[in-house]
Amino acid sequence: MKNLKTSVIGSYPIDIEVLNHVKGYFNQKIVTWDKYIESAVEDMVNSGIDFVSDGQTKDPFVNIFTRKLKGCRIRDRTEIISKVEYNGQITIDDLKYAKNLIPKNRKLIGVITGPFTLTNSSVDLYYNDEKDLAFDFAKALSFEAKHMQKYADIISIDEPFFSMAMPDYGKELINIITKNVSLPTRLHVCGDISKVIPNLLDMSVDILSHEFKASPKLFDEFRKYNITKNICLGSVRSDKVDIESVDEIVSHIRKGIDIFGEKITQIAPDCGQKMLPRNVAFQKLKNLVKAGEIVNGR
Repeated sequence: MKNLKTSVIGSYPIDIEVLNHVKGYFNQKIVTWDKYIESAVEDMVNSGIDFVSDGQTKDPFVNIFTRKLKGCRIRDRTEIISKVEYNGQITIDDLKYAKNLIPKNRKLIGVITGPFTLTNSSVDLYYNDEKDLAFDFAKALSFEAKHMQKYADIISIDEPFFSMAMPDYGKELINIITKNVSLPTRLHVCGDISKVIPNLLDMSVDILSHEFKASPKLFDEFRKYNITKNICLGSVRSDKVDIESVDEIVSHIRKGIDIFGEKITQIAPDCGQKMLPRNVAFQKLKNLVKAGEIVNGR
């Protein structure tokens, strides 16, 4: 392997100064999130990661999108109260800011929470039809994907709910987002995807990203199929604070190479790292980078 790249999935842990935001709210002052984006991006860059994100610092990965879309309101959860429509750029300012922070030899990921996940994470008080709601989410997200192209180097769609209930229209949802995108695209589905691998291999994306570290049985499941997509190999866990050694990660990557060969183009954490302590997330990324260098023969 010579061109194996390291990547994150999306989210990264930061230390939010809650009191400062509360004071800003009551004093009617705008408190920016720039320093939180700086914190996340700085860690990713300093770890040596090739493909970084803006850290998804502002909100949980569902609320980031539903807070800005027409037809959505957020109370305990997102509630759908009218037709879902695009209402202007959602993550673009954060992407633009992150782009200015990274060296020219690093790449930026534009992350989109997928329409099926948004649908299943919301309380539907309007549509009473899961499919119609999902398609309207997809249409709205397609506008965001188009805007992302100016700043991102790759667009990654995060669809964890595909591992739990893949709809027969899942491919159509993803195609709506990717059909007018000229950038490379990645689909991240965490969890046990054993039963939906054929569906995933049929998606209109360039790269499939999965939790191979937490679910090593996926190696054997993928052996059953002709792999037509590039693979982003989950290689350190995002749900445990134990820090994998460089040797352990190298061994895991080589196991993946035995199955996928040069179809592995990226190695990454299994999922977003937001729930990990910051020092743990950083060290996992550093070890991932060192392991990638070894596999690349550097």
